Amino acid sequence: MNRPARRDGTPDRNRTSKPKQPSKQGGVPRLSNAKPARTQNVAARKADRAPSDGVPGTSATGAEGEGIRLQKVLAQSGVASRRVAEEMIADGRVEVDGEIVMEQGRRVDPNVAVVRVDGVRVVVNENLVHLALNKPRGWQSTMSDDMGRPCVGDIVAERVAAGQRLFHVGRLDADTEGLLLVTNDGELAHRLMHPSYEVPKTYLAWVQGEVPRRLGNTLRSGVELEDGPVKTDKFSVLEASEGRSMVRIVLHEGRKHIVRRLLAEVGHPVERLVRTHVGSVALGDQRPGSLRVLGRDDVTALYKAVGL
Repeated sequence: MNRPARRDGTPDRNRTSKPKQPSKQGGVPRLSNAKPARTQNVAARKADRAPSDGVPGTSATGAEGEGIRLQKVLAQSGVASRRVAEEMIADGRVEVDGEIVMEQGRRVDPNVAVVRVDGVRVVVNENLVHLALNKPRGWQSTMSDDMGRPCVGDIVAERVAAGQRLFHVGRLDADTEGLLLVTNDGELAHRLMHPSYEVPKTYLAWVQGEVPRRLGNTLRSGVELEDGPVKTDKFSVLEASEGRSMVRIVLHEGRKHIVRRLLAEVGHPVERLVRTHVGSVALGDQRPGSLRVLGRDDVTALYKAVGL
């Protein structure tokens, strides 16, 4: 083992370098609190994706370069069999980083390439993780909690310990249950949370009072709250009897407690709130506290919703 040297060149036996140990809390590796990047290094990404005469690490490396043949990448991603993928390429239906590719020998790096078939993005990076979580009522939308309360990080702890850098997309307050997306896809997460992309979220709410059906017109026209007006995209009354109602509400707002504040403002405080959809991704009959890996169609629909 080599020792650090003094300035005169002789080893210093009193100085040793110790490897850094992972941060632990109670004997367990500390969970990641990573958040998606709010900005993207566009110039660097474009440079990474430029053709590069076969240099590893570029997305489109040419027919004789490093990488994986495009038809194999399409087959592995579940788009089609390799033979059908070759027909798609020959028909000019496949593009890589915005360029239509028609030669069969084209190789790409699936870790950085943006591949589309008929204009629809195909997820080819096997390192990306997209999960649907049914957050139970009373759980915190955080990756760790200093007060020891149950949180999202507890549910994904095994994956984090295995090296996956996961974060939740947005939040649900502790009393709200239902669909919460968890991923390591920072660009997708950022766009899903950004209000300019207007990705709709659907909720079921059990509220006090019998809600008149005409209330939908008021909510779609807009209600003034203390931090500004809010409009619903859709509203419907599913049940109303004996002083209690169940309603469905769709909106793309992301302000804190927005559904609860909106319904309280119109005289119907929420007793129970469940998020059932983010965009076209549905919670379905998923058990509380469980994780589900999103299928290719769900992930593709999310990319399309945010223009990726």
